[in-house]
Amino acid sequence: MRTLIIFMILVVCLAGCTTDPYTGKKELSKTGWGSILGAAGGAAIGAATGDDSKERQKNALIGAGIGALAGGAVGNYMDRQEAKIRQQLQGTGVSVTRVGNDLILNMPGNITFATNSSDINSGFYNVLNSVVLVLKEYEKTMIEISGHTDSVGEDAYNLSLSQRRAASVGQYLITSGIMNQRVMTQGFGESRPIASNDTEQGRQQNRRVELRIIPLTQ
Repeated sequence: MRTLIIFMILVVCLAGCTTDPYTGKKELSKTGWGSILGAAGGAAIGAATGDDSKERQKNALIGAGIGALAGGAVGNYMDRQEAKIRQQLQGTGVSVTRVGNDLILNMPGNITFATNSSDINSGFYNVLNSVVLVLKEYEKTMIEISGHTDSVGEDAYNLSLSQRRAASVGQYLITSGIMNQRVMTQGFGESRPIASNDTEQGRQQNRRVELRIIPLTQ
């Protein structure tokens, strides 16, 4: 929250500065000060409301002036984003699933990470760059990144590995220009399988990182 407020203040400071014609010095105009108070106040109020951390983060983004979708605009916005992201990810091995107005990108662990590693495979950066392009274009969304493993190995190790892998993807998105307040990461270890862990094929499906793209709505 503190980072969000500082970011908004810096942005508004740059936009609200004027040059004194006599001294040549940069000064913050009254309009700039008003914008700072409005942005910081909106972010603070947004962060203080909501029933859980995701809701509070969403409200903080709206309060900071990111904007939110409403009514029929939500479905249309996500329709266009889905079409763009499917086009970008065609043939990459990443599947795209639509659940309501959310988009879920399933990134298999075998193409994203080396075994027992949280370092992103060098060959996968182009895929993530394609995702970043779409996320920048459609900024009225939050990105929930979750890491998952199969059941082989100790529970605690699998949980830690899943958290580190989710964090690696999240950090890459942020360093590529996605606003960090839009990104949430979490690891679930082996607790949420999507296939049986009794077969190698099933375990391979369970080793994954998922990106859930969620529209920012009122």
